[in-house]
Amino acid sequence: MDLVENRQDIGLKRAEEFTLGWGEVASLVYHDIFDYPLSLGELIKWRAGDKLIIDNEKLTISYKNGFYFFKGKEGIVLKRLLRERISARKLEIARKAGRILGLIPTIKMVAVTGALAMGNAGEDSDIDLLIVTKKGTLWTTRLITLLLLDVIRFPRRKFGDRNQKDKLCLNIWLDESDLKWPKKDRNVYTSHEIAQVVPLADKEKTYERFIYLNKWIKDFWPNHPARRNYSSSVAGGQSLITILEPLARELQFIYMRKKITREVVTKTRALFHPHDWGKVVLSRLAS
Repeated sequence: MDLVENRQDIGLKRAEEFTLGWGEVASLVYHDIFDYPLSLGELIKWRAGDKLIIDNEKLTISYKNGFYFFKGKEGIVLKRLLRERISARKLEIARKAGRILGLIPTIKMVAVTGALAMGNAGEDSDIDLLIVTKKGTLWTTRLITLLLLDVIRFPRRKFGDRNQKDKLCLNIWLDESDLKWPKKDRNVYTSHEIAQVVPLADKEKTYERFIYLNKWIKDFWPNHPARRNYSSSVAGGQSLITILEPLARELQFIYMRKKITREVVTKTRALFHPHDWGKVVLSRLAS
């Protein structure tokens, strides 16, 4: 396999001095699905672990303008640069939302996920957010959050909304007592989605606890700086919100019941992903 062509000087280290190993090639295969070429630093950061299996015998890798990509895909370099500019604007909207939502006492973390977290958002895309709530308050917090956003007229994506540009999509809700990803859902896609999370508001080191409890992501992306030692205990307590929680949950369950397709809805987590992107990615890797 021809590993690198179109080599250019990349500053302190020349491209020809860096040997692309299996892990780097596998990473390029994964990120190519998203039209996302990688810089040298990103190749190291996102070096794939042994669990990512690919057929790389016929791959030819090119290098141009600081990025590695597969031969014939030169156009994704410009696409990435354009998406970085788009993402910078969307990230400012996300940061504003994070400051506002962070004021809600029962919200422990607000974070950007999806394409925006990688700086790879398209012009018409929404802004995916992950919300972690205080133990026993997820559904009450969700109700308060959505009402607040509507009152202040902060654009958010609603069910059936086709125009999603620059709107908040609060599609992942986790109770702080349920941050560990289920074993059945652990794969290269979910591990990358977790690894790329960018916290906007973080109370009591919730982000560090989230990454610690999901340190299994290092099986797929071994260079991710997941912490190995961190207290994962969560303090509980009775409050007015926890008393109202069953009612808030039941009201929202009733509203969503006829709309649910493949979403995950439990007492401690709500994942609103009507399209199974993980299945799409895994099928592309297997083809």
